Amino acid sequence: MRGTRSFVSAVVLLGTSVVAWAQSSPSTPYVPGVTYQTTNPNYPQPNPFYFEGRIDWNLLNITTPSNAWEYAQRGIYEQDDLQNNSLAIQDYQQAISMNSLQNGTCQIITKALPTTPGPISPAPCMFTVRLRLAGLLKESATQQAISLYREVTQIDPLRLGVHAAIAETYAEIAAAEIVPASATADLNQAVTEYQAELALSPITPLSTALTGDTANNAHVHWSLAAIYHTLGNSSQEASELNLYLQATQWHSDTYPWRIALAKARLAGLGVTPTSKDARRGVLSAKP
Repeated sequence: MRGTRSFVSAVVLLGTSVVAWAQSSPSTPYVPGVTYQTTNPNYPQPNPFYFEGRIDWNLLNITTPSNAWEYAQRGIYEQDDLQNNSLAIQDYQQAISMNSLQNGTCQIITKALPTTPGPISPAPCMFTVRLRLAGLLKESATQQAISLYREVTQIDPLRLGVHAAIAETYAEIAAAEIVPASATADLNQAVTEYQAELALSPITPLSTALTGDTANNAHVHWSLAAIYHTLGNSSQEASELNLYLQATQWHSDTYPWRIALAKARLAGLGVTPTSKDARRGVLSAKP
């Protein structure tokens, strides 16, 4: 999958590499369990952006979290190391309550900030904690998960994978619907989100000239084909299967059996990519 990192992501990376890790130089070595945050080299000094990656919780030497970032870090530790999703959910929710668009405790950064280190008020909105909490709530609280994903699209509009996650959630909602019209509406919403995901990493003449690819994001095209199959739209299903095959022409797939299945489905639909027009995604009926 190709795509362009958003401006915000780029600035965050710059902030974390240049500013966020502008650490103090303690006169004595850091001793875990003895020396605390003022001289802890593992704890980011105040900076314009929260560091969105993970830091080993044990190295932070924190007994009780005191801010949104610390609650997020403990939640990551509980989820990844302890595999205790219940505790992680509680800490993620606490982090977001302290880093919230609704109560004004965070802000969306839309322009470059001064390079001088120092906190900004309110703090920047974090996307990692929202992504992680949404992932844990996708099955039990689908609408809340979608709301969290929506906030991420506000914080970082060009972040790849978020629209696809929203689409997957809508598809799961549709599968549980007992009213056909509601299921159809949810599937159509999933289509919209998958298309928004594709729009973030388009195929261009330059990229095709460099790589030979005429389609990308095989996973999204595969998922769209499945949705169109459920909706009974064979024409769109075939188009997405064709694009899926183009996207896997040079890169295969995590699940290579899908390639053979896509070809079989196209054959069952009575269509096949022509050798002349396949690079443009044009399908022709079999004679």
